[in-house]
Amino acid sequence: MLSRFDELKLIARCVATDDRNAFGRLVEEYQHGLRRFLLNLTLGNSDLADDLAQETFIKAYLSIRSFKGLSKFKTWLYRIAYNEFYTHMRQCREEAEESIIASHQISTAQIEATDARIDIEQCLTALNESERTVVLLFYIEDLPIAKIAQITSLPQGTIKSLLSRARIKMAKLFDN
Repeated sequence: MLSRFDELKLIARCVATDDRNAFGRLVEEYQHGLRRFLLNLTLGNSDLADDLAQETFIKAYLSIRSFKGLSKFKTWLYRIAYNEFYTHMRQCREEAEESIIASHQISTAQIEATDARIDIEQCLTALNESERTVVLLFYIEDLPIAKIAQITSLPQGTIKSLLSRARIKMAKLFDN
């Protein structure tokens, strides 16, 4: 894990000398978590998650000079990823919904999956995009509400409400 100082040093190298190796190190540091975040947002569509992650890193590289350092690089990067996901869903809503539904049809491999993974997928599927995003950022990525507010551009109160509604929806799934 990079220290804040090491992270800023790598960013400075990217900005000052267009050092692709420095950016490569940032990609190595954040690609796993970012891909996991996008994979959960896309409800397990790994091809779409990979495409969005690639677009996120390309945009981050091209925009690295606009990073002001007011937040952590991870927060800035996740904001780009969230914007990429939101833009994709907005541009091809119908096509994406069909793709997500098709990718979640029950297969032999899913039947053999653990009960916990199935429960998580069912819960995430039951949530709308906003609820799913804040649940993933809060519980899976372990980000505080203030960071989630920066990433999603939602007020903290709205995030708390979304988390509460999501908890209620998920609890109802288990009551049945």
